[in-house]
Amino acid sequence: MLADRSILLAVSGGIAAYKCAELARLFVKQGAVVRVVMTRAATAFVGPATFEGITGLPVCRDLFDQQDAVMGHIEWAQDVELMVVAPATANVIGKLAAGIADDAVTTMAVAATAPLLVCPAMNVAMYQKPVVQANIKRLGELGMVVLEPGVGEQACGAVGPGRLPEPAVILEKALGCMLPQDLAGRRILVTAGPTFEAIDPVRFIGNPSSGKMGYAVARAAAQRGADVTLVSGPTSLDSPHKVKTLRVATALEMAAAVENHFNESDVVIKTAAVSDYRPETRANQKIKKTAATIDLHLVRSPDILQILGKMKKDQILVGFAAETENVAANARKKMDQKNLDLIVANDVSRNDAGFALDTNTVTIFSKTGPPEKLPSLSKEKVAHHLLDRVVRLSADPA
Repeated sequence: MLADRSILLAVSGGIAAYKCAELARLFVKQGAVVRVVMTRAATAFVGPATFEGITGLPVCRDLFDQQDAVMGHIEWAQDVELMVVAPATANVIGKLAAGIADDAVTTMAVAATAPLLVCPAMNVAMYQKPVVQANIKRLGELGMVVLEPGVGEQACGAVGPGRLPEPAVILEKALGCMLPQDLAGRRILVTAGPTFEAIDPVRFIGNPSSGKMGYAVARAAAQRGADVTLVSGPTSLDSPHKVKTLRVATALEMAAAVENHFNESDVVIKTAAVSDYRPETRANQKIKKTAATIDLHLVRSPDILQILGKMKKDQILVGFAAETENVAANARKKMDQKNLDLIVANDVSRNDAGFALDTNTVTIFSKTGPPEKLPSLSKEKVAHHLLDRVVRLSADPA
């Protein structure tokens, strides 16, 4: 999502500076062009060569060590779309709050015309000092975006607020600073993952859904300003940043959670692979391996999409169709039968689409207009394409 976007990463002298090598790598992996500027103190924790190897660009450590131009700090600060200060020490925060520009990092921050994301990280006692808290508050008043630090054990042994958030969390916040906030104020409900229907205490009926597509949709919606609730079946994925996640196991539990939150939602995007059938009864004890065969009586699980289609008033309802044949026909039939506004269909028999993969190849169908067939993309990019359609549909239901 950051292809060819430009980011200036400013690293100051805290022990958490080592995390910024991974942050730079994540930015580059997203396609961004990343420049790094460091305070002299930061170089005591991480060598400039580390960042140069990751970004492929020279690192600035001093206002006068740039080879391109004497006024290079102005060009660096004003040719980027976002400046991230991480870790932001108490010293750097104080300077930013006062407008002091006495080194490369603070001078570029004062000169920057792009949004400024500041990530405080310091000892808990320093972080809680009234003067530091006043300076952090001042940064917000000046229009800078401040990412709240993590809470936990610190390198010095203290426990409390002041840890630099993990690089993945900073990446999420950075994306939110750079992406359009076209879903701000919208309440979006997303379902993801499989459901597990118990046969006995150690066996279940399920499917290989990893939840990656639904988590990508929830994460992308939050990045674009939405208030997101994610109802997730069993997965190994971490909850996306700033997303309220409800964990369920069975189709009945997922149906109850979704119905409970449906009326308060503006948009519902249902990516979950719900088990269509479940055992009529669950054995209280493990079924022993005795008979050559056993009979398992299955009953239909609730059709959550169909239920929501009947409940729908002004909501936008989006479904997913994982098919192995007649993809377009089956998707259109499902869209009509379940009163959907959009349906995302994919052929899960393909090697580049479907369960557990990081990519997907989908076609988006709507009630009107031709289908939109997307090439093989990361699930994150598919999520943003889908949300673009939701935004357009919100603006013009016709």
